[in-house]
Amino acid sequence: MTPPKTPSPQPSRPHGERWQLRDVAAAAGLFLATAAVVLWQDAHVAVLWDASYTLDSSMRIVFGQMPYRDFPFAHAPLTFLIQAVIIRLTGRVYFHHVLYAAVMGGLGTVLAWRIVLRSLRLRIPFAFAIALLLAAPLTFLGIYSILPFPSYDCDCALAILAAVWFLQRLDFAPASSPAARWRGFAAGCAICLPLFVKQNMGMPFLLAALGAVALLLCAGLFRQQKSEADQTPASTLIAVLAGAATTCLAALLVLYFTAGVGNYIHWTIRFAAQRRLPGLPVMAAIYSDPTLRWTLPAAVAAIILLARRRPSGRLVSIAAFPLLAAPFFVVLSALFLYYDDPDSFGDTLLTLWPLLMLLAAALALGSLIRFRSLTLRSFLPLILLAAIHGTMLSQQLWGSTYAIWPLLAIIIADLLVFLAGLPSLAANRWFLPSLACLASVTLLVCGAFYTFSEERLSYLNIPTGPVEHSAFPRLAGASTPGPYLPELDELLRYADANIPRNDGLILLPGEDPFYFVTGRVPQFPVLLFDKATDPYSPEETAALVRARSIRWLVVKRNLQIKEDATPSRAATLELLLGEFSPAAHLRGYDIYKRP
Repeated sequence: MTPPKTPSPQPSRPHGERWQLRDVAAAAGLFLATAAVVLWQDAHVAVLWDASYTLDSSMRIVFGQMPYRDFPFAHAPLTFLIQAVIIRLTGRVYFHHVLYAAVMGGLGTVLAWRIVLRSLRLRIPFAFAIALLLAAPLTFLGIYSILPFPSYDCDCALAILAAVWFLQRLDFAPASSPAARWRGFAAGCAICLPLFVKQNMGMPFLLAALGAVALLLCAGLFRQQKSEADQTPASTLIAVLAGAATTCLAALLVLYFTAGVGNYIHWTIRFAAQRRLPGLPVMAAIYSDPTLRWTLPAAVAAIILLARRRPSGRLVSIAAFPLLAAPFFVVLSALFLYYDDPDSFGDTLLTLWPLLMLLAAALALGSLIRFRSLTLRSFLPLILLAAIHGTMLSQQLWGSTYAIWPLLAIIIADLLVFLAGLPSLAANRWFLPSLACLASVTLLVCGAFYTFSEERLSYLNIPTGPVEHSAFPRLAGASTPGPYLPELDELLRYADANIPRNDGLILLPGEDPFYFVTGRVPQFPVLLFDKATDPYSPEETAALVRARSIRWLVVKRNLQIKEDATPSRAATLELLLGEFSPAAHLRGYDIYKRP
């Protein structure tokens, strides 16, 4: 006689969810190690191109100039609003913004660790140790470890991590409790925030999250006979939608009464897509890497072996392990092959991304089709993949991954959770810890080399030699090799002595945080002359210079960035220099004045 089935229990709080001493110690260690890497990075290389755009744009907001309405602005506002608040509260000091990056970088690593830990605790033994292993590389590959200064990509990665943390909590509160609905509402608010930090990252993330909620609600209509433990409660899902709708409505109202909804959509969607959105062939190119021809079949073969029930499960797992481990061994070996060639090594390290993304997508879809349990947790890998692909819309694989390595760590954790459910691993407790250890060692060692070699910052001229500092107190904390900061000091002293504070000026290409240091009010719509931020043709630029009564033109000769990104530089200078006369020739700058 078959015994009656007992009802499935309600989802409960995972064991160890309440913080213990080891959790506090692990969080403190990860936070401090990540923050130390960020501070070390900034202590020897200040990325002037990115820092000037963030700081000078934030200064415009401090002065009351409204982005999207008063000047063209291709980015979502939250990063710049946060930096403007820091300037308001603490004054104009460069190091304050470095400290912000260090703190947020540490928080990002801790958040990623908690997300990985919660995922692993559901099905994997030794979850705490494995989660710590996967999070350890993020001390070198955290959201701010590579670019150690406030940036919209980094802040958006942190906002996505926070939203995922909220989403994870939805399956661990009783459906009938008010806590479940409040958690759902908070999660709905959280999934909207990335959209207002970086639109190409936040929009796919938000749409994927809302799509998952809608699918779960629809599935619930046809699965009434199933236990509530098999799906996220409908009341929680409705609360998520309510939180998202409330947040988006509040944002629209703020935009309507400030910058204007039409202005915001024009600059952050239409203009940004026109300047940055690549074609489909360019996006698909990340999956054309030659290494996928053997790494992907090897991984698929390993999964097929592990998925089949065999009496010789140990032999199957021993045969499958090298197939899954091979890509990591290849990356480790590349460190010795390309030790003197960071560019080639960086390309090899990045080959892990398309492989792991393809596996995560296939296994997540397979899990949704195969398993009867439908929760938001089941959709999280696909939601993260949507955000990752959105991130790569701007600068593809090489340029876009610097802030989202924590998302890769979460994807690896989800792959381990999938593998834990395969039949051949039931009695082979060594397999998953060994694979996690190999992945951790690979990313820790290779990630440290990738960060310290400054491969991702190879678009800068970073000469060998002593680190230089600025003599201006406003630039305390800014350090970089080369003559860039001493030359900037000379420009600042010249401006203080010769350029009246009320005179309008433009700086080409705008690589230095001039307005942040001097406290002058920008009088020209564009501060950084880059294709992604400058909407004007040379003729329009010259006309605006006359219309705004710009009296001074500063042209930087010795750039920290390797390639001058000024659109139509020669044509622009030809038009402008016809109306200006030489005023001074400094070590790194030519200064012109309108007669």
